[in-house]
Amino acid sequence: MTTSGTADHGLRLIPFHGLRYVPERVGSLAAVTSPPYDVVVRPDGLNHLESADPHNIVRLILPQADTPAARNQQAARTLHDWLAEGILSADPEPALYVYEQRKGGLLQRGLIGALALSAAEAGVVLPHEDVMPHVVTDRAGLMRATSANLEPLLLTYLGDDPSAGAAAVVERTARQAPLFSTTTEDGFQHRLWSVTDPADLAAITSDLGDRQALIADGHHRWATYLRLQEEHGSPTAWDFGLVLLVDTARYPLQVRAIHRLLRRLPLPDAVAALEGHFRVRPVEGPLPLAMEALEEAAERGNAFLLTGDGTFHLVTDPDPALIARTVRRDRPEAWRRLDATVLHATLLDTLWDIPDTPDQIVYIHDTEATVEMAERIGGTAVLMHPVREAIVRDLARQGVTMPRKSTSFGPKPATGLVLRSLD
Repeated sequence: MTTSGTADHGLRLIPFHGLRYVPERVGSLAAVTSPPYDVVVRPDGLNHLESADPHNIVRLILPQADTPAARNQQAARTLHDWLAEGILSADPEPALYVYEQRKGGLLQRGLIGALALSAAEAGVVLPHEDVMPHVVTDRAGLMRATSANLEPLLLTYLGDDPSAGAAAVVERTARQAPLFSTTTEDGFQHRLWSVTDPADLAAITSDLGDRQALIADGHHRWATYLRLQEEHGSPTAWDFGLVLLVDTARYPLQVRAIHRLLRRLPLPDAVAALEGHFRVRPVEGPLPLAMEALEEAAERGNAFLLTGDGTFHLVTDPDPALIARTVRRDRPEAWRRLDATVLHATLLDTLWDIPDTPDQIVYIHDTEATVEMAERIGGTAVLMHPVREAIVRDLARQGVTMPRKSTSFGPKPATGLVLRSLD
């Protein structure tokens, strides 16, 4: 995916002094990492990570206190203490970082750096999802208090020549000895290298200068970067934000769905409200078998799987008149047919009358966790099938954003391997 711009108007990734854990001061690098903040399933996942190591990064990205202000102050104190105690230390030389994730036959490599936010104005960073204002406010408060980018967002671009430019630097660097190698409990091996050679940095700058990137994961962090840049004016360190940039022509990402947990809607009520508007039929469990039924149905049109009491209900074939009445018409047909569009406009807004607020809807990446939570609280799990990446890119190129939490690209970078201070 390229544009005809120049380095001043395209992607500009600059080196920074990475903040990294000092291995000798922690139990293990694997024990201090975390999934991205929005993937941690609270409270079980949070408690598990906090108990893994007293310095787990989750204490910075999801601090626990009674109020937002207290949480942010706690994270700022923790970061200050860890720096003072030598738990975290800044690399002496500014660098870009080659980051590798490997599990079985899956391999992903990319570049971590500070991306110039001017790319937003130039239209070369393409969001594909709407954001929730309260999440941006929450992340902004945390970044403001800590004066740090605590975890990178994930951007993708389509490279062309693997033997030149950024791709060549990435591959050549990955043949050297890494700064570290660690394997997290999910089975992924993580390796990190620094890139400081001026010729390599120049090659990366030249290559990226005429490219577009799609935000694969981290829309709320991107919106937060832009808000804080505006607050601080220019030029400051807030003109840049921490990103992982992956060439998906070489390393294709996986696309997964993000599920919904409806806290206050019991499953029988959810099913009853769809009568006469959708086709609803029971399908056999257990969960993997029911998800296969969802996958087959999704090939033919809109499809959702509802569960929460041990039974599974496949929802398909919406009434065309209902869709015409509830889904806005001023968007491309591909957008109007998205499962997430139909879910929010037709099911949540119209038939179930559920506002999209945190006390009503929880967005969860893990399928089993969504079902377990629904069964525990007596709510309804709405399980989704992932949308194809080609549709995401096509809509993004048209400037059309999808409903929030429509996709989950992965593998996601582990949080805690490299941070960026803004002081």
